Amino acid sequence: MQTPDSRWRRWTRGRNRWAAAVAALVVLAGAGTWTAVADDRAPAVHREDRKMRIDGVSLDTSYFTSGGSERRPAVLIGHGFGGSKDDVRAQAEELAGAGYAVMTWSARGFGKSGGEISLNAPDREVKDVSGLIDWLARRPEVQLDAKGDPRVGVTGASYGGAVSLLAAGYDRRVDAIAPVITYWNLADALFPDGVFKKLWAGIFVTSGGGCEKFEKQLCAMYERVAVSGKPDAAARALLSERSPSAVGDRIKVPALIVQGQTDSLFPLGQADAMARTISGNGAPVAVDWIAGGHDGGDMESGRVENRIGAWFDRYLKEDEGAGTGPAFRVTRTGGIDSTDGAALRRGASSDTYPGLSSGDREIALTATSDGPGIAGAGAPASGGRSGGSADRRTQTFRNPAGANPPAVSAVPGVGGGIAQLSSLGVGLSVDFPGQYARFDSAPLDTSMRITGSPTVRVKVTAGQGDAVLFGKVYDVSPDGKQQVLPAQLVAPYRITPERQNRTVELTLPAVDHALDAGHRLRLVLSATDLGYASPTEPTTYSVSLAGPLTVPTAPAVKTASAALPWWTWGLPAAAAVIALALLLTARRRTTTPAPDPVLAEVPLQISGLSKKYAKSADRYAVKDLSFRVEKGQVLGLLGPNGAGKTTTLRMLMGLITPDDGEIRVFGNAIRPGAPVLSRVGSFVEGAGFLPHLSGRANLELYWQATGRPAGDSHIEEALEIAGLGDALARAVRTYSQGMRQRLAIAQAMLGMPDLLILDEPTNGLDPPQIREMRDVMIRYAAGGRTVIVSSHLLSEVEQSCTHLVVMDRGRLVQAGPVAEITGSGDMLLVTVAEEVAEPLVEKIAALPGVGSAVRTDDGLGLLVRLDGADSSRLIAELVRLDVPLTGVGPHRRLEDAFLTLISGGSA
Repeated sequence: MQTPDSRWRRWTRGRNRWAAAVAALVVLAGAGTWTAVADDRAPAVHREDRKMRIDGVSLDTSYFTSGGSERRPAVLIGHGFGGSKDDVRAQAEELAGAGYAVMTWSARGFGKSGGEISLNAPDREVKDVSGLIDWLARRPEVQLDAKGDPRVGVTGASYGGAVSLLAAGYDRRVDAIAPVITYWNLADALFPDGVFKKLWAGIFVTSGGGCEKFEKQLCAMYERVAVSGKPDAAARALLSERSPSAVGDRIKVPALIVQGQTDSLFPLGQADAMARTISGNGAPVAVDWIAGGHDGGDMESGRVENRIGAWFDRYLKEDEGAGTGPAFRVTRTGGIDSTDGAALRRGASSDTYPGLSSGDREIALTATSDGPGIAGAGAPASGGRSGGSADRRTQTFRNPAGANPPAVSAVPGVGGGIAQLSSLGVGLSVDFPGQYARFDSAPLDTSMRITGSPTVRVKVTAGQGDAVLFGKVYDVSPDGKQQVLPAQLVAPYRITPERQNRTVELTLPAVDHALDAGHRLRLVLSATDLGYASPTEPTTYSVSLAGPLTVPTAPAVKTASAALPWWTWGLPAAAAVIALALLLTARRRTTTPAPDPVLAEVPLQISGLSKKYAKSADRYAVKDLSFRVEKGQVLGLLGPNGAGKTTTLRMLMGLITPDDGEIRVFGNAIRPGAPVLSRVGSFVEGAGFLPHLSGRANLELYWQATGRPAGDSHIEEALEIAGLGDALARAVRTYSQGMRQRLAIAQAMLGMPDLLILDEPTNGLDPPQIREMRDVMIRYAAGGRTVIVSSHLLSEVEQSCTHLVVMDRGRLVQAGPVAEITGSGDMLLVTVAEEVAEPLVEKIAALPGVGSAVRTDDGLGLLVRLDGADSSRLIAELVRLDVPLTGVGPHRRLEDAFLTLISGGSA
C-alpha cells in the first residue's frame, strides 16, 4: 500500500497533467442559470447554478458573485455530512456580498450530485475540490496569484470542515482555511483509544443514506466493526489515510479552528491536535471553542461567520486592519437572563493558545465509602489543595453480561441543550450501581475553572481480556445531592492485558467548566456507556489510583468583564462620549416609548422607518417606510433585490435597530429583546433540525429550549395547521423539502404567535408543495392571526395574500388589497359574444388613446392597453364599431402590476 507521502509525490508530479485533464472533463450541464439573491445591505448577489462533471461524476454547484467585474478572492464552502450545498447558501450570499467569489457544491453522494460517499478520499472528494479551484482559476473576476492559481480560501462545518483541511494539505493553491466542528483523525474520532463509538457511527452511516450509498470498502469496514464491536487495524488505517492528519505536515496556511464544547463526535481534542500541528508548521492559527457542537446547543452562527469573514479579509484580501480576534477564545455561560430564561454568554480569551494542559493543579482523590466494592483501607486525603498523595485503595466492579444496562453520558444530537447549561448546575447522566469505580476530592477551598483535559494515573486489571472503561469527572454539590457532568462528555479507554496492573495515564474529556468553592470533583470509571461498544462477556474490573487528579486551569484565559464594573469607573468618560455623539449626530436618544393603547389590537404599524447602509452617510436600505397591517390579513411584502425587504423584516424582529422611525406591534415599540416579540413567530432562511429525530421530537426539543411552559406551546394546534400527519413520527432525514418547510413553519407557529413572519417560505418547493404551503398560511390567518410573507413568487402571493406592500429602492411604492393593486392598471379585458375578426382588432388598436389591442387565446376577448383614453371613451368607440360587447373590466396579473409599479410605467 502506498504511503501518504508517496501518493503526494506522485500526485504533485502529475498535477499539471491532471489539472489539464480535469479542465477537459468539466462539462457544463447547461449554459447555467443566473438568479438574483436578495440582500438589502449590499449590492445584489447573483447565483449561478451549474452541474460540473469531474472524473465522470456530476457535481451540483452554485457560484455567487456581486458587484462589478473587478478581480476578487474566492471562497469554497463545504457542507456538513448528510446535507447539501443548500445548507450553506446564506453564508455564501453573505461572503459574496462582502466582495468574494463564492462557490458551494454538494459533495459526492449528497444532494443532487452523483457518485458514492468516500469520506473525503484524496482521489475523490478532495480531488473534486481541486477541480473546482481549476474552474475558479478560469473566471475573469477571480484574483490570481499565478496562472491557474486563484487566491482562494476554504471553509465548512463537520464534513466540509475536514475537506477544507484536506484541500490545504493536497492542493498548494489554497491560501487560508476556516474549519468548523470537524475532525483531525477520523479513526481517533470514531475509534477513540480502540473503542468503537457505535451510536455516532450508526448515525453517521444512516444520515448518509445507508451503507449502500458509501464506497464498498467503507461499507464493508463499518459492518465488520459494528458486528465485532471492536475496530481492527485495517479499519483504523482506512479512516486515518482519509483524514487531515495524514497530510498534517503539509498544511501551512492560516487556519481559524472553530470547535464545539458540546460535541461527543469530534471533541475538543481533535481541534487541539490540528492547532498544534498547523502552528508547528509555522502558519498563523486561532482557536475558538463555541457553545454548541454535534450534540446541539448554540452554534453562534452569526458570530462565527463574522469571524470567518474577518479571517479571510486578513489573509485573502490582505487587509491589515481586519480584526482576526484573539489566538484563543472560549464561550462561557454566566447565568440566566431573567426576562426570557436564556443562558447568558460571555467570551473569554488569551493572546496565546493554552492547549489542553495549561496551569495544571493537582487534586487529591479518595475512594468513597458508599461506592461499589472496596478493598484495602486508607485515610481520607485532603482534596482541594495542590499536591498531596492519592488514596490507593482498590475498587472492584462488574462489566455486565451483554454490557447492559449501559451508563448514559452524551446522547448524540440530544444532549446539547443540557450540556451547554452544565455550568449552571443542569445535567443528566446515569451510572448503574456495581458497574463503576468512584473517587472524590475533598470540598474545594476556593472556586476553580477547568479549561482543558484533566488527567489521572491509575492501575487497572480485568478478570479476562481487555478492560474497556469510560472516564468522566463530575462537579458535585456541597450536599452531594447533585452531580453535573460538564458538557455531558466521557472518554473511553481500552487497556489491553499487557498494560494491565501497570500505571497508565488516562486523559479525560476536555471541557471549560467552573466549580464553586465547597464543591467536589468526582472521578468515575464506568464499565459501560450508551454511545460505545463494550465487551459483551461479563467480567470483573479492579481500579486503583496511582496519583492525584491533574486539572488544567489555563490562568492566561480571561473572561470578558460584565457591564457593571465598567460603570463604576467609566461613567464620566462614557457620558462625555455620549454627549459628543449627540452633538455630532444631532439625533435624539429616548427611552422605549410607552405602549399606545389605541394600537393595542393592531398587529403591526410602521411609521417613517429608515435604515442606512453600514458605513454610509447617505445611502438608505429603507427610507421613510410607513404601512399598517390588520388582524386576519395575509400581507405580501414585495420588491426587487435591494428593495429593503430583508432589512425591514430584521428591524421588525428586533434583530437590528432602525436609524429613524418606529415599529409598533400591538401598540408596543419594537426594540431588541422587547417582551412583545414573544407574540411574534418567524421563519427566516430555514430551520436546522436534528436529522435522526422525529419531527415531533425536534419541535418538543425546540420548545424546551425556550424555557417556556410546555402547556404554552400549542404544539398540537400548530401541527394540525401544518398538516404533517403521520410524518411527525418519522425521522426528519426522511422528509422531503416540502415537509421540512412545513415543519419549520410549525416550529415558527409554536405558541401560536399573533403575528407570523415568513421569509421566502416556498424556496426550493415544487408546485404541489407550494400549494400546500399556501394553504398553511391561509389556515393560520383564518383564526384572526396575521401573516407577513416575503416572496419572489408573484403568482403565489396573488393567490395566498389578501394585502400587499410593494417596495423599491427602500421606499414604499404602493400598499393595499391585492385586488385593488392588480385592478388599478391600464390594461382592460373586453369580452365579446362572438369571435372578433382580425381587421376589426386592427381598427380598435388604431383608435385614438389606445396603445394596443390583441385577441385572447380563446378569441372571445380583447386585451386593450389604454394610452390616453379612458374606459368610457373606449366603450363608446367599441359600440360605434358594432363590437358585440358582453363586458369591460380591468385586467392585470400581479406580475404586470408589480413591474408597472417598480418601473414607474406600464408593464
